[in-house]
Amino acid sequence: MSREPGAFTGSADLPDGRARQDPQPLWREEIALRNRMLARSAVSAAEGILMERYGLPAPADGFELLRNCSQKHNIKLHTLADAVVRVPGPDHGAPRWFPGRARSGPPGLAGVAPAADADPATASKGAALGAALTRALEVMETDMGNVQLAESGLLRLDRHRGLDRQFTDYFAFVEDGTTACAQAATERAQVLVRDVARAEVFDETSRRVILHAGSRACHSVPVLDERGALLAVISSHHARPLAGLSRSRHTALDTGAAALGRWLSWHRRTLVLDALEELHA
Repeated sequence: MSREPGAFTGSADLPDGRARQDPQPLWREEIALRNRMLARSAVSAAEGILMERYGLPAPADGFELLRNCSQKHNIKLHTLADAVVRVPGPDHGAPRWFPGRARSGPPGLAGVAPAADADPATASKGAALGAALTRALEVMETDMGNVQLAESGLLRLDRHRGLDRQFTDYFAFVEDGTTACAQAATERAQVLVRDVARAEVFDETSRRVILHAGSRACHSVPVLDERGALLAVISSHHARPLAGLSRSRHTALDTGAAALGRWLSWHRRTLVLDALEELHA
């Protein structure tokens, strides 16, 4: 879902009948290097902020703070690093980062999954994302799909089903607008690609990777908070081109995305801020 310096040279069962092939090893190495650089850049930015804010002697000390706090609060390191960069820092000399912060219990996940509806308090972030993906795939009647989190100015792949390694490596991070998920993120609206082989939204490398995974159509729905800020994108992939999307499916997907948005917003306001408070202490 982003252009890369090395071209994917394998075919992808295109309409002309060419056979599938694996990408060249050099291409895979370039993608792995890109993914490591993007993953590291988000953490490095947080390390720099912590060094300046707390007078730490080296980036390693900032990383140690992030790692220990993420483990204690059961929050992914990249999520905590994103919060350090995204959330305005504490007042200078203030003993607490978020004084007087009100707490609330987690919202329900109605419209996502019955299991999650029963006890949202026991649902982890991963479970909530997985339940939302399951529901979206049920609505779209497919077994291929993924969830991406909006963090550090990127879409970061978090959950996926039925997609091959080439796809998950190449789309581990999405940087630009040459995909349906990036378009949905930008437009804050559902995006349907009826035929991947012919759609203009994709650059050619992205198109080949998607087709190689067996996807001929895809659909993306953005997950927003109450102010319209992007939190995630849920996408489904389909083995055959799609003619369109019914109103009932569109509504069901919006309902599920709204429920997940409320839950992720709660997670940011409570558990993530708890971890930031721990960093400050």
